[in-house]
Amino acid sequence: MFGRVAPRYDLLNHLLSANVDRHWRARTVKCVSDVLSRRGAVSLDLCCGTGDLMFALRKAAAGRVLGSDFCHPMLVAARAKHPCDVFESDALRLPVRDHSLDLLTVAFGFRNLANYRRGLDEMVRVLKPGGTAAILEFSQPPNRAFAALYNFYSRHVLPVIGGLLSGSRDAYTYLPESVRKFPGAPDLAEQMRGAGFREVEYELMTGGIVALHIGRT
Repeated sequence: MFGRVAPRYDLLNHLLSANVDRHWRARTVKCVSDVLSRRGAVSLDLCCGTGDLMFALRKAAAGRVLGSDFCHPMLVAARAKHPCDVFESDALRLPVRDHSLDLLTVAFGFRNLANYRRGLDEMVRVLKPGGTAAILEFSQPPNRAFAALYNFYSRHVLPVIGGLLSGSRDAYTYLPESVRKFPGAPDLAEQMRGAGFREVEYELMTGGIVALHIGRT
């Protein structure tokens, strides 16, 4: 499914979010800038897709930024945009040494993991003591009126536009369903604490349709 939408993934992300996705990624980069500014720091953008967050991280990084995704066509699309260090892997079984990363980010990919706890455990495993994880993910707006409007858009408008432009309506029907089943921001924060993250905090953006979670090991 992800492979089929890879050629138009960036276009649809920008179009369907009215370009607000750029702000979400910029905010993520700003929130982890203390790690990125360290010389020699190694960062991994997990579920990197076509690389938008990875490339944004690279612009601010004094160290090395890598990308990983399980979908080969997404990585091909990322490499077509810019030369980059990416590798294909399962986020639940990363080919990365224990305690070897300073920063791990994931943007709109965490909810696609088959097991959230195993994903969090793997993040803790590969991060150095004192390392940082940033999870940027869709959430549920706390305001009922706005939530109703957002749910109508995501369930009825988004699949039509996404399907027409990508040729894969099922992918853009899957998106709102995956968001609906995903834990809310407070629940995800609690799961991060349960996996061993400390100083866990989150920030709601754009009326709460997106949440940025930050945790340290």
